Amino acid sequence: MPGEVIDRPNPQPSPSNLPDNVLSLAVKVEKKTLPEDVNSSLKEFRRAACYIAAAMIFLRDNAFLERDLSFDDIKPRLLGHWGTCPGLILVYSHLNYLIRKHDLDMIYVVGPGHGAPAILASLWLEGSLGHFYPQYSRDKQGLHNLITKFSVTGGPPSHINAETPGAIHEGGELGYALAVSFGAVMDKPDLIVTCVIGDGEAETGPTATAWHGYKYIDPKESGAVIPIVHVNGFKISERTIYGCMDDKELAALFTGYGYQSRFVEDLNDIDCDLGNSLEWALGEIRRIQKAARSGKPIMKPRWPVIIMRTPKGWSGPKRVDGEFIEGSFHSHQVPLMKVKSDPQQLKDLQSWLESYGPKELFDKDGSPIKRILDIIPKNDNKKMGQVKETYDPYVGLNVPDWTQFSVEKGVEASCMQSCGSLMDKAFQENPHSLRIFSPDELVSNKLNAVFDHTGRNFQWDEFSNAQGGRVIEILSEHCCQGFMQGYTLTGRVALFPSYESFLGIVHTMMVQYAKFGKMAQEVSWRRPIGSINYLETSTWTRQEHNGFSHQNPSFIGAVLNLKPSTARVYFPPDANCFLSTLAHCLRSKNYVNLMVGSKQPTPVFLSPKEAESHCRAGASVWDFASSPAHGTSNPDVVLVGIGAELTFEVVKAAELLRALVPALRVRVVNVTDLMVLDTEGAHPHALTGDDFDALVTPDRAVHFNYHGYAAELKGLLFGRPQAARITVEGYREEGSTTTPFDMMLLNHVSRFHVMEYALRGGAKVNEEVRVKLVSTLAEVKHRMQKAREYILAEGKDPDGTYDMPKMEGMKTEGSGGGVLYKG
Repeated sequence: MPGEVIDRPNPQPSPSNLPDNVLSLAVKVEKKTLPEDVNSSLKEFRRAACYIAAAMIFLRDNAFLERDLSFDDIKPRLLGHWGTCPGLILVYSHLNYLIRKHDLDMIYVVGPGHGAPAILASLWLEGSLGHFYPQYSRDKQGLHNLITKFSVTGGPPSHINAETPGAIHEGGELGYALAVSFGAVMDKPDLIVTCVIGDGEAETGPTATAWHGYKYIDPKESGAVIPIVHVNGFKISERTIYGCMDDKELAALFTGYGYQSRFVEDLNDIDCDLGNSLEWALGEIRRIQKAARSGKPIMKPRWPVIIMRTPKGWSGPKRVDGEFIEGSFHSHQVPLMKVKSDPQQLKDLQSWLESYGPKELFDKDGSPIKRILDIIPKNDNKKMGQVKETYDPYVGLNVPDWTQFSVEKGVEASCMQSCGSLMDKAFQENPHSLRIFSPDELVSNKLNAVFDHTGRNFQWDEFSNAQGGRVIEILSEHCCQGFMQGYTLTGRVALFPSYESFLGIVHTMMVQYAKFGKMAQEVSWRRPIGSINYLETSTWTRQEHNGFSHQNPSFIGAVLNLKPSTARVYFPPDANCFLSTLAHCLRSKNYVNLMVGSKQPTPVFLSPKEAESHCRAGASVWDFASSPAHGTSNPDVVLVGIGAELTFEVVKAAELLRALVPALRVRVVNVTDLMVLDTEGAHPHALTGDDFDALVTPDRAVHFNYHGYAAELKGLLFGRPQAARITVEGYREEGSTTTPFDMMLLNHVSRFHVMEYALRGGAKVNEEVRVKLVSTLAEVKHRMQKAREYILAEGKDPDGTYDMPKMEGMKTEGSGGGVLYKG
């Protein structure tokens, strides 16, 4: 029937109509026979690791097959993925030999995240698992514990994660392994990352783009990635695209990407084939690096890629219940699903496990035999499970004093321009441990000061080739995120600036990373790393030539949903506060920092000293914007601004109210650290109940003018006492290409809307305000309507809309009063 999965062993791809000479694009390597002792060690390592991996999926007892298997020996729940394990183990064995032979520093990144049995088995054989987890020591009891505890409560999970020694990537959501690998080797000239990309993962958009990652690798300053495309033909229950491509098609594809490809597919002598191919790849890397480091870089060097074809579930059961297993999708997860109850499947499992000859592979004490150990690196620091860059890499930054870039209070300045200057200095003081990964938006976001002393690192362009550069711009948020993850997890610090509306593209990727970080903090042996830092600008509040599609503050909520120990969300109200916040985030560890700011000039409300104090507190009362004479200490209503533009509207509302209703006492508050508003005890930054009441009073009406979605803020405030007195306005999904102030009007966050909330709240406790409430509200609505009519007629905001507010005790420049349309 159409679409039916073809159930056959080791399917061969249909031949393409490409000419035969396309295959000349693939590299032919002379096969040199491996030394006999090496060949034997590789095979026995694999036999042992495959045995352990298979046993981990099934056995709750009898780990060494010291008696015939019984149903009681089988785990009640069979979890794990077998199909990719033999291929991952094959690569692991050869990387051990390569490291030992050449004294390499190497990290193994695995895209098929559910191949954990393969990696854990290999880690146990090399002793790294026992190094970090004494209960999995390299002896009989340790192996019994590993096999019987795998994928049960309290044991190792069925996928690679932060609990896995040597891991810097969790492959739960496929597509990111290659980008992470490229990020890891940046600024580490001696590091090689071998990355296995499954042919399922190769179908993802992020992986398709990440193949271009080497075009951002300067071989003079950075290491290299050896990509291995593992083509075994099947996903969970369907064929793969790459599995249906023949060698000519794949050779043409990777030649187009700019690689030299080498096929590994000789199943009769796979060790010779793979061993020679890895030697070739290493030789090509050294040739490219040597040229760059001798001052004669190769323009557009063609880096190596290995395409490895092996059967899915290789060495497992051939057929079960009349269906092919090895070489088909049936081997993807658990090949013998009825082994707990079916006598024949129990016998099949016993035969499968015995086929590896476990009695020949382990000594009496349960440790691996010497021939297996002979290919494992002798130096613990060279073992892939104990490479320092994977668990204790942090080097830290020399963060410049941000006050040297501060702005005078009372003028206007762009937060992003100020941050660009700080980052420029930070690059100069940290030339090998700080990078920006960004879509093509730095100049648009007014961060171009970073280019004063550095450039863009793009090796595929004749004008920037071989010049390094701290900035990588690629129009793939997935690649930016992947690069940042790899760079950060291997000890450095990065910044990811982006248009606000498109950070959501990496929402789930960020969440996966945060989960990896959570687990990393829960194991004793992983040390802290730098935070990942997002800079969100070009926001919905200042629409220019962009329309409705460029309005989406949802990434704020994505960060808010993370564990409180991780999530940090900042809304610095002016340039000085932003500088203080950015400097803090660059120094911080283990957080996901989100900073939201404006690229257009906005008023500088606070001096450097005031900004530092305000940011340290996370929120404070702004006396200079509040009503004079008791307005701050005994207000009728409290107005809270969160976000630069939203805070400006609050400050303007307070200014207008002073002129329109002098009797109304208004307290103005700004929140720069959003997490202070969370329920007491729910977040490390959350204000206590008493502190919260001190900020917004215990009993007065409080209105929040918030940059994001109102529901997010309501969720944070839900647990506060007397929440019914609190009102919130935020982005309402309104507005196309229009003026900035019209965006405020359409989303009910304009100064006039704030004034309306203030009047209604203040009237509840102030008789003088209540008596005139109806007429005053009518006046406010009249002004709002006149402003809207002007915008529709003239196509611009009314003059004076963004004049500096008149505030008590503040010198201001350019103030025109800011009162809109009195008549």
